[in-house]
Amino acid sequence: MSKAEASFEVHEEDGVRTLCPQGDWTVMTVHGVDPDTEPPGCGALDISALGNIDTAGALVLVRMAGDGAANLTGSHDSAARLIGLVTASGMECDPPERGDGSFFELFERTGRASVQMWTEAVATLSFLGEALATCFRMLIFKPQRLRWTSIVAVMEVAGLDALPIVAFLSFFVGMVVAFIGATSLADLGATVFTVELVGIAMMRELGVLLTGIILAGRTNSAFTAQIGAMRMRQEIDAMTTLGLSPQEVLVAPRIFAMALMTPLLAFAATIAGIFGGLVVGWLALDINPVMFISRLQDAVAVTNFWVGLSKAPIFGLVVALIGCRQGLIVGGSVQSLGSHTTTSVVQAIFSIIVIDAVFAIFYMELDL
Repeated sequence: MSKAEASFEVHEEDGVRTLCPQGDWTVMTVHGVDPDTEPPGCGALDISALGNIDTAGALVLVRMAGDGAANLTGSHDSAARLIGLVTASGMECDPPERGDGSFFELFERTGRASVQMWTEAVATLSFLGEALATCFRMLIFKPQRLRWTSIVAVMEVAGLDALPIVAFLSFFVGMVVAFIGATSLADLGATVFTVELVGIAMMRELGVLLTGIILAGRTNSAFTAQIGAMRMRQEIDAMTTLGLSPQEVLVAPRIFAMALMTPLLAFAATIAGIFGGLVVGWLALDINPVMFISRLQDAVAVTNFWVGLSKAPIFGLVVALIGCRQGLIVGGSVQSLGSHTTTSVVQAIFSIIVIDAVFAIFYMELDL
């Protein structure tokens, strides 16, 4: 079967330019068409004279027509569907515009980034409100809709399976804090105060902060990848068609699981960090374990432990919310999945550190 080479004409009527492709627009025939030969500005795309078309041809047409690809005229068996698929999946991928490197371009890029950050913050807060309202409604008014199987499964995968890595890293961080404290305090003849340094640092800040950052890199990315893959396979659309709420089925179980498991992980991280300091004190500073624990109980107030543990549910909530939201807005391409997974991890780590700083200022004002 002979293939008609791809060609096109541009007609203008009543001030509207219409791109009229002709012949076959497939991967075997579009090689002779340069998408940049026709300047942008077409207001419509006439597909009535098209022959065969595949995704490659649809991609070239979308790049050539620009905004006009949204205004199709004529009829074709598969062209409209393929062009719509290419447009929706973001495959048009116009070449990035290269700036002239001027001072004004710097301001323009800064402005665009600021607007994007503001839009992202508003969308995240909106999703936060919707998710919290769903969780509150399920807990108070519809407890029978709680999916305990999903909650327990997430608690195991996201919480229990993370325990070894959280405890392992916290143990070595406790050792590092003890070594730094011993080295610095030795010049003052106050090596014994290493116990207080390790206890306060791990109870108040480092235990819960390390837990939040590890969950942001491990669990947050998993949530985004899982939900994003479901989005790509249109499973979430099918779920909505069946009358199931993605908030109740996907988001709420992860929020409940993380709110329950993050304090337990933070507690384990704190104990592991203190144990790391105890090992250093025993082996390098001649502080035996009995003396270490006794001094820890006498000199470090238990308030520090509760101050640190109070942050854990908030960190778990942040990890679950950002991971689920980024997964739900994944597009139809693998590139979109990777981009949103990266964004999810960065946002979660940034949010955790900022929230920790806010908590530190808040507790300092309360003299806790």
